[in-house]
Amino acid sequence: VMSILLHGDAAFAGQGVVYETFHLSDLPSYTTNGTIHVVVNNQIGFTTDPRMARSSPYPTDVARVVNAPIFHVNADDPEAVMYVCSVAAEWRNTFNKDVVVDLVCYRRRGHNEMDEPMFTQPLMYKQIHKQVPVLKKYADKLIADGTVTLQEFEEEIAKYDRICEEAYTRSKDKKILHIKHWLDSPWPGFFNADGEPKSMSCPPTGISEELLTHIGNVASSVPVEDFKIHSGLSRILKARSEMTQNRLVDWALAEYMAFGSVLKEGIHVRLSGQDVERGTF
Repeated sequence: VMSILLHGDAAFAGQGVVYETFHLSDLPSYTTNGTIHVVVNNQIGFTTDPRMARSSPYPTDVARVVNAPIFHVNADDPEAVMYVCSVAAEWRNTFNKDVVVDLVCYRRRGHNEMDEPMFTQPLMYKQIHKQVPVLKKYADKLIADGTVTLQEFEEEIAKYDRICEEAYTRSKDKKILHIKHWLDSPWPGFFNADGEPKSMSCPPTGISEELLTHIGNVASSVPVEDFKIHSGLSRILKARSEMTQNRLVDWALAEYMAFGSVLKEGIHVRLSGQDVERGTF
């Protein structure tokens, strides 16, 4: 499995979650063994000039915190894009580290149907309107090279247009929109006793007081004999032992009892996150 994330340029530079996940990328318990980040860099945010949106020259500079290689490639050159993507995939598979592909391109129309980009970016959009679209540019090159004929190109375009038109026509026949079809819904039989997992009904999970007392005593003792522990910790363990004897629990002891009872059933428990080793939370 290879994880691929698709970003916008302004989002890549501006969303904190990007920086946060880069820092998770090489932690032992969280790594995906390398993610390929594809940044569709149309050199503009919603309407914001990059100079007003970030402090670094490139939107991809945030990836430098983990020394990820960053490839800037002209998206008007499809073969260069394919080459760079192949190198990125090879890097990721060889070194199991993150890699970034920065597709330097442009947005031909507005941010959405209501947006007129000429309002806020007149100079840029005068340039964009002069640009030959990448499909035509590449098609002309392939036809000039003799790789494809004009007829083959036109047939491919017509075939694609037909697929879109037919789908659009079919969509008009739909009278009812089932929202649940667009949600990540459970598979058939999920909530039935015969479904997978075998049962979604909650079996009784109570355990005996004797077992709870045992877990409380273990959780308040030191497993190694003559082991000198920090005096602050010994106070915590002593208080926990007294709570167990007095049939009281606080959050921490309740968690211990939950984990302990699951472990007693032979089910592996993994704790991860900040400060779990010291049991702060």
